[in-house]
Amino acid sequence: MFKRIGLFFLVNILVIVTIGIITSLLGVRGYITSQGIDFGALLVFSAVVGFSGALISLAMSRMMAKWVMGVKVIDPNGPLHPAERQLLDEVYALSRKAGIMVMPQVGIYDSPEVNAFATGPTKNRSLVAVSRGLLERMDRDAVSGVLAHEVAHISNGDMVTMTLLQGVINTFVVFLSRIFAYVASRFVKEDIAPIVHFIAVIVFDILFSILGSMVVMAFSRYREYHADAGGAYLAGKDKMIHALQSLKQTVQFVDTEQQSVAALKISGKRGGFLSLFASHPDLDDRIERLKRGR
Repeated sequence: MFKRIGLFFLVNILVIVTIGIITSLLGVRGYITSQGIDFGALLVFSAVVGFSGALISLAMSRMMAKWVMGVKVIDPNGPLHPAERQLLDEVYALSRKAGIMVMPQVGIYDSPEVNAFATGPTKNRSLVAVSRGLLERMDRDAVSGVLAHEVAHISNGDMVTMTLLQGVINTFVVFLSRIFAYVASRFVKEDIAPIVHFIAVIVFDILFSILGSMVVMAFSRYREYHADAGGAYLAGKDKMIHALQSLKQTVQFVDTEQQSVAALKISGKRGGFLSLFASHPDLDDRIERLKRGR
């Protein structure tokens, strides 16, 4: 499921590849000279493209989440179902306690999964969304812990921090992909070198983006602990632990390769190489850290 981090990462790759295709078609290769690659010019080009991709992904994050997930934003001034009013009041109360000046948009999307996520380009333009399954299957204290965790992500500015990290990763992705594409184009006939260079840029952009995502996901796992601690402060430690324990009970393994997505964007345990691409740490580890007060 593509939520907060997954959706951001996918949009980022699409933007980077799109920019790469457009610049290649327009012949924007000022970093290639008759003597070879001008590494200084290439680094500047890579930084401009890399941070553009990350910033565009961030700017689109709230809109894309609504569109892809079908989130129905609750109108605080409209007629509300009691459950909607309760959800809205809970998010607002947590946000005020977190020092957020402009209240996040709050939405619900129709899905039986137990899930919630927060996204948005800034603290003042954020969105907290929960699945219908979460509201139906979790008790009020657990929901409060989940919401507190998501509000903590907003308060901590995790999306902006991740954008800056993604911009740096993108810069290296663009830089290395152009070097590898240039080298690849030197091993073919001159008349087809531009075509080889064009294709190689796209292939290496995607490949290095996937490899770079391991760094982004490692940072995401690190920030989850901080969001748990923030959630414990906002809702209370007992509620945060109860929320994580409730999530653990709802995780259902489909098979050894695929697992259901649970709230706070966490699946069950993954080991080996796949764990490098996990956006969240193991639930047991998160629970133990909270119990130890870390």
